[in-house]
Amino acid sequence: MPLNICVYCSSSTRVEPAFGEVADEVGMRLAQAGHTLVYGGGSTGLMGRVARGVHAHGGHVIGVIPESMKSVEIAYLDSDELIETKTMRERKHEMDERADAFLILPGGFGTLEELSEVITHRYLKFHDKPIVILNPDGFYDHLLGLFEHFIETGMAKDVYREMYRVTDSVEVALDSLSLC
Repeated sequence: MPLNICVYCSSSTRVEPAFGEVADEVGMRLAQAGHTLVYGGGSTGLMGRVARGVHAHGGHVIGVIPESMKSVEIAYLDSDELIETKTMRERKHEMDERADAFLILPGGFGTLEELSEVITHRYLKFHDKPIVILNPDGFYDHLLGLFEHFIETGMAKDVYREMYRVTDSVEVALDSLSLC
């Protein structure tokens, strides 16, 4: 069944080429599976590569970008829908509302914040949408270790482990989102 998959990832143009290749594959596979991309609306970095990958394979792209970020992130004007919001909070809300599932690719502080929020919201039962962390080349290994540290020290409950899945395979990630 086709889903609206919200992808959180880096907009940086300084990422390692291997991560760009992963973004290209995500875009291709999303489109081939008939899924719609919901994302931050940028044309640079991994964000832009996923969006262009979706379009290159005939898929549908919904970008959501704050008005103030439109020039900073160089909006992907070829989006099938480009939704402008007033604030970052409105952006995340719009993306969350449109999403059936969340796929997290490598990213920086913004991606970390988005990931933390969707995991926390799932734990608090604000949504029950699947979350998959794509971990190519062990990109998120240190963060996942920190998550385990939270649990081991009692700062978070064991059940947090059930809020998300982790894989280094794009194919497994998309299959996991479709099966949840």
